[in-house]
Amino acid sequence: MEVFLIRLLQFMLSISILVLLHEGGHFFFSKLFGVRVEKFYLFFDPSIWKWDGSLFKWKPKKSDTTYGIGWLPLGGYCKISGMIDESFDTEQMKQPPQPWEFRTKPAWQRLLIMIGGVLVNFLLALFIYSMVLFYWGDSYIQTKDMTMGMKFNTEAKKLGFKDGDILLGTEKKAFTKFDIDLYRQLSDAKRVDIIRDGKQMAVNLPGELNLLDMIQSEPSFVRPLIPADIDTVMPNTPAAKLGMKKGDKILAINGKSIDSWNEFTNEIGRLEDMMSVAKSSRDSMNIRTATIVYQRTGHEAADTMKTILSEDLRLGVGQSNLYDYYQETKLSFGFFESFPAGIKYGINVLRGYVDDLKYVFTADGAKSLGGFGAIGSLFPATWDWMMFWRMTAFLSIILAFMNILPIPALDGGHVIFLLYEIITRRPPSEKFMIRAEYVGFAILVLLMVVANLNDVLRWIGVM
Repeated sequence: MEVFLIRLLQFMLSISILVLLHEGGHFFFSKLFGVRVEKFYLFFDPSIWKWDGSLFKWKPKKSDTTYGIGWLPLGGYCKISGMIDESFDTEQMKQPPQPWEFRTKPAWQRLLIMIGGVLVNFLLALFIYSMVLFYWGDSYIQTKDMTMGMKFNTEAKKLGFKDGDILLGTEKKAFTKFDIDLYRQLSDAKRVDIIRDGKQMAVNLPGELNLLDMIQSEPSFVRPLIPADIDTVMPNTPAAKLGMKKGDKILAINGKSIDSWNEFTNEIGRLEDMMSVAKSSRDSMNIRTATIVYQRTGHEAADTMKTILSEDLRLGVGQSNLYDYYQETKLSFGFFESFPAGIKYGINVLRGYVDDLKYVFTADGAKSLGGFGAIGSLFPATWDWMMFWRMTAFLSIILAFMNILPIPALDGGHVIFLLYEIITRRPPSEKFMIRAEYVGFAILVLLMVVANLNDVLRWIGVM
């Protein structure tokens, strides 16, 4: 429960910052061009019976704008006079146009008002990345320094990889660190340079691997080899009862040889699959009963012990990690150096995100869509300011890109209509705009339902 609350708080704080600044972009350009903003709200405020839906609202003296917080935490909005938007205020549009309304302003001013939110979100992401690099720098382990190599799944081995291969790069560029970019490079590569048994060689690839399959397969296409050395032992767990200690090494489980935590995790995953179809408590107990072979620190002989795993199939040990074996590369940036580095990093994140969108239109891609639960789970289980700001920057880029898509009810839809007006010198009819807004709103609701339904299905174990 504590982990859930920490992630929820981080998610809510991040989204609140992004929504306020996004709507602030629209607000800024509206005020700049003398357009009246009637309402500026964090979250939506649909009325319920006699309640107007506001948790808080305030209207300064001599101001046309009411500021408030709505009860429905699905974003926020900036209600601009004389504009057909998600408020569907058609009565206002029936009145004679006024000089302070959006519809009476030149098309170029209306265009800037509409892209104001996207512009703020994109610049905010670049600024956050820059400040993260300035304050914390960057640290990672280069793949060429991972001298124990990688573990590969069956599909990767069919292509020519072997466990223990050290990845160097593709025909396009060298690998830097093990992250999503490495997977993207592998999916497009026709040649991968590796070190095998101390010799440099190349593995030929088709150049069109499915990135989604590479990541979602169990086990995944490639992951760093991490020896099965025990880092910690939790009290009152099966491991503690066996007398395991920090530094001990697991050699086998249920007769399956273990040379890394990768293999151990795979075996536990196999037991979880068996547990999901267990028909009786006796079957469950048989699955939980495991034979562990491990080597004690400073001992040559191995111990073979039988234990009963916890109900969630945990042994009760903390695993060693890459930083226990390799020297990390640390980069620091001066204040002015951080800006070009942050801009480059942010643009690379955007490019990768756009490239990955092609998978959304596949069956597996639709299943991979995530809603609020999936986004919230991306935040760390403990409050980490560096990870919080990195995630906020990432979400800011996503918010900017998604809002500029040419879908009615999004900023991008309004931009398309304004570009049409600039080119043809006549605006779309109000009737068309209203219908388009309804269609766009329906599309957004459908996407939100699918994404959040996926979260529920994953939570109950159906997906």
